[in-house]
Amino acid sequence: MPGFLSWISSLFSSPQPLTPVLPEARLINPAKEQSNDDNLENGLELTRKLEEHLFCWLLDAKPSALIGESWHASEILGELEHRLSEDQLDELPRQPLSLPMLLRALADESTARQHVTEIILRDPGLTDQLLQVANSPFFRHGDKIIESIDQAVFLLGIDGIRNVVSAAVMRPMMAARNSVEALFAKRVWRWGLSCARASEQIAKFHNADTSAHFMAGLLPALAYITLFRELQRICRAQQNTAPPPALIRQAMTRYQWSTSQLLAKAWNLPPRFSALLLAAERPAPRQDHTPLNDGIIIGTREVLRHANQRNLAEDDLPNVVQLSPQQIKLVRESLLAMLRDEGRSPARL
Repeated sequence: MPGFLSWISSLFSSPQPLTPVLPEARLINPAKEQSNDDNLENGLELTRKLEEHLFCWLLDAKPSALIGESWHASEILGELEHRLSEDQLDELPRQPLSLPMLLRALADESTARQHVTEIILRDPGLTDQLLQVANSPFFRHGDKIIESIDQAVFLLGIDGIRNVVSAAVMRPMMAARNSVEALFAKRVWRWGLSCARASEQIAKFHNADTSAHFMAGLLPALAYITLFRELQRICRAQQNTAPPPALIRQAMTRYQWSTSQLLAKAWNLPPRFSALLLAAERPAPRQDHTPLNDGIIIGTREVLRHANQRNLAEDDLPNVVQLSPQQIKLVRESLLAMLRDEGRSPARL
């Protein structure tokens, strides 16, 4: 996997300064290599609608509930921006204590399989989460249930276990804490896994760092649940009520990428990881689409399609990604197999 070892070894450099809050930027950006401005405008409209469909599904809301100015929006968003810019988010997840030792072991080509197993077994919580993730349709190979960490490392290999570790570490942070966030948390996790897997698959076509793209594909989902929880805190404190869907969407649209960057900084990911996020957030004019851009688009479309939601028409997909028809087919088939099998899995995420 090109670039994995160099990426993972740089995780332990000194922490970087936090990035200032960025102005509003789109999560889903269409490919910009269009033949004319009309095609580019059409691509922007297609991805705008796809993003709207995503928020309707995640928030379980009608399109009409996502528009308009919300009550006290300026005060609440102002407080949220202040917390972001000052790194004072109460809900910002910190790097798990058990992660550094495990990542160092995975970065060392000479590490024995037994050593990786021993490190994981030292953390009972990580052990349980890893087995759940490894047995989910997103990672399990065939019908055989993985019953032990040693078996997981053996079947997936040192290279294959890295994405399982990323998902297993993030999963507890995104698990629903109460009934208020139950449906949102379930859907945003499923969406994040779909975008992560699509980004990983597309990175292979570009000979890019697949593990970095997998984690980058999960970060927007973790940013969404972080913003959702922070808004709940602010609204309870200021208004003693829950935020409406329009306000949640407005906050996520405005701060989704800056929160993803804050997460990368808080976890001490290397500077080039932040550059990957920035390149996807604000593609330069005529810049090649990044695997993360295309992964988010296809991951979003497929998870909505499987949930029987409105989404991007199949004929429009080639107009907003920079992939060949065969590449699109391969990514979609990979996602379809996982999404289709999810309901039949004995260990659902």
